[in-house]
Amino acid sequence: MRFGLQKLTLLDYPGVVACTVFCCGCNFRCPFCHNGFLVLGNEAGLELDFASMLEFLEKRRGILEGVCFTGGEFLMHADAIDAVSAAKALGYKVKVDTNGSFPEALAELIDSGSADYIAMDIKNSPQKYAATCGRNDVLEKVKASVELLKHGNVEFEFRTTVTGSLHELADFEDIGKWICGAEKYFLQPFVESEDILDKSGDFKVSGKFVDDALRVVQRYVPAAAIRGK
Repeated sequence: MRFGLQKLTLLDYPGVVACTVFCCGCNFRCPFCHNGFLVLGNEAGLELDFASMLEFLEKRRGILEGVCFTGGEFLMHADAIDAVSAAKALGYKVKVDTNGSFPEALAELIDSGSADYIAMDIKNSPQKYAATCGRNDVLEKVKASVELLKHGNVEFEFRTTVTGSLHELADFEDIGKWICGAEKYFLQPFVESEDILDKSGDFKVSGKFVDDALRVVQRYVPAAAIRGK
């Protein structure tokens, strides 16, 4: 696996001065994805190999506090756990972003104790999952990952990118019931990007819709919030 690097972020790992390490490739095709290059791109375009990535982290010890591993879909790669464990061994706090479709890798990650925080996307209500992510064979795996996090021993959040065309208020009722018991759930309003996967789509969403969706999910996850507010 090769890596790209954002040398400093105050956003990707809230409350932690971190860098973001990202990789290419994803098994989902969410049309509103704002990282089209990472989903479809060739990892040869990424500048760092494993050793170079660790060399950067070694040099930044004492300056950076954390590392956020993201994608694409980070956990689809065979050496993902090794990368996380290596960062943890250097003394970093580690956050991992995932779409939840690799529960075996997620379980291994949790059991290793190498991740301090996991952020998992909830793309839509269960009945609309296939239409939203472009796969009809992942829902049971995503459900397994939801249960792993809800009953595991690692800090986590669920999050949903809210669109005006793929989501209805009834979807958030179903999502709320699904993830009930989670402490953290964030709604992220869709934001335009030049690198959006489906450039022909219209995914704009109104602030009122996002506010209404929040009120729905707060019946089940009282601390749910809109990210950025």
